[in-house]
Amino acid sequence: MKSSDYSSDDLRSWVDEDSPIPSEDLFETARNVRKQYCGDKIYLRGLIEISNHCSCSCLYCGLRKSNDHLTRYIMSPREIADAARLVAECGIKTVVMQSGESLLISAELIEDSILAIKELGDIAVTLSLGEREFTDYDRWLKAGADRYLLKHETANSHLYRKLHPGAFLEDRIEHLRYLKSSGFQTGTGNIIGIPGQSSDDIVDDILLCEELEADMISISPFMPSGNTPFAKVQPADADLTLRVIAAARIYLRDVHMPATTALGTLMPKGREAGLHAGANVVMPSFTPLKYKTEYLIYDNKICLNEEAKSCITCLDLTLAAAGYHISGERGDSPKLALR
Repeated sequence: MKSSDYSSDDLRSWVDEDSPIPSEDLFETARNVRKQYCGDKIYLRGLIEISNHCSCSCLYCGLRKSNDHLTRYIMSPREIADAARLVAECGIKTVVMQSGESLLISAELIEDSILAIKELGDIAVTLSLGEREFTDYDRWLKAGADRYLLKHETANSHLYRKLHPGAFLEDRIEHLRYLKSSGFQTGTGNIIGIPGQSSDDIVDDILLCEELEADMISISPFMPSGNTPFAKVQPADADLTLRVIAAARIYLRDVHMPATTALGTLMPKGREAGLHAGANVVMPSFTPLKYKTEYLIYDNKICLNEEAKSCITCLDLTLAAAGYHISGERGDSPKLALR
C-alpha cells in the first residue's frame, strides 16, 4: 500500500552516509510531521520484561539460548500483576509485556496476565513475545490484548538468515500479516548498524513497514552484547540512527515511534535526542529490580538500578526540561480512526 508523498530515492537521500541534507533540517521536518499527524504529546508505555528465556540463537542478542552467563527467570502471575498495578498507579495507560521467544513462557500465563491487567481499568496491553503459534495470538487477543510488537530486524532476507540461524524473514512477515489481519495494532522495526547492513537495506526496512501498514515502528541502534558472536563489534552510529528515525517519521507519518532505551545507552540524553528526531513514545521499565540485571539484550543498559517510581520522576523532569508534555491517554494507533 503506497501512502507516502515521498519516494524510495528520497529515503535513500536521507539515510545515506554522504547525504548533503543537514541532520538538524531533517529532524525539524520530522518534528513538524509528528505534530501534524500524531500531536504534540509524548506517550509512555510501562515495560515489564517478564522473562529472559529464549530458544533463539540471534548473533547479536544477549538473551540467546547459548548464553549461560544469565540466570534465567519467568515472572510469576502475581509479580506481573503487581508490576502492572504500579504502571497504572503512575498514570500510564499502556503495559508492555516483553520476553525472549520461548514456549517455556506459557500461553496461559500471558492470558491470565492480560485478564489481570484489564481489571486495572482502561489500560492497553502490548505484547512483545516473539513468534508464537497463531492460536496463541488468537487466545491473547480474545483475552483483551490490544497490540503486538514483532520487529522484523532487517528486510534483507539473506542478512536475516545470517543474523538469525534457522529462521527466515518470510516466516516473520507471515506472522506480522496474521497479527495485523487478526485485529492487533501491530508494531515492527529494525536495528541500525548491524554488521552487513547497507543504506539500501535501511530504505527497504522503511518500505516494508509501509507495506505492512505498521502502527508502531521501533528503530533501535545496534549495541554489542558480551557472550555473543558480535561482542566486539562497534555500536551503531548515533547520528545515523537519529536520521533513520527522522526519515521513518517523515515517510510513514502517522506511526508511533519509541525513543528506545538502547538509544539512551548509545549516547548521553539519547531518548531526548530520539524525540528531537521525531519519535513520540518512551518506554520506562517496570521490571522488578531483581530481574533487570538478567534482561541484558545488550551491554551497559541504563537505569538497571533504578526503582520504577524514581525512574518515572526522573523521566518526567527530563522530558519537561526538554519541552515535552506527557499524554495521559492510551495512545492507540492514529490509523484506528481510518479502519
